[in-house]
Amino acid sequence: MIDCLFCKIVAGKIPAKVVYEDEDILAFNDINPLRAVHVLVIPKKHITSLATASAEDVLVLGKILAKANEIAVGQGSPDGFRVIINTGRVGQQEVLHLHAHIVGGAEPVGPMLKRI
Repeated sequence: MIDCLFCKIVAGKIPAKVVYEDEDILAFNDINPLRAVHVLVIPKKHITSLATASAEDVLVLGKILAKANEIAVGQGSPDGFRVIINTGRVGQQEVLHLHAHIVGGAEPVGPMLKRI
């Protein structure tokens, strides 16, 4: 997608602090972290949201969840983490490219109401 921020990151047109990458997904630190660990994991293929995901997206969606623990532990959250996927207007999805937030750190996540 031409004007998609995350597609531009995948293409290397916008820099990001990448913490994990393979042929299907890219994980990078959020530029406005809400917790000590706040990583975004995106499919490299443009999928607008969970609301538009199809049966052909099942493997990449599963990979995002399957890699979540490895990414969280590698970034400093070995005792647990939260995965959040905001979807659409009601879910307050800010970037229209499916992405999972992995949040954690040394302290319990608690409600996500304020920035650190």
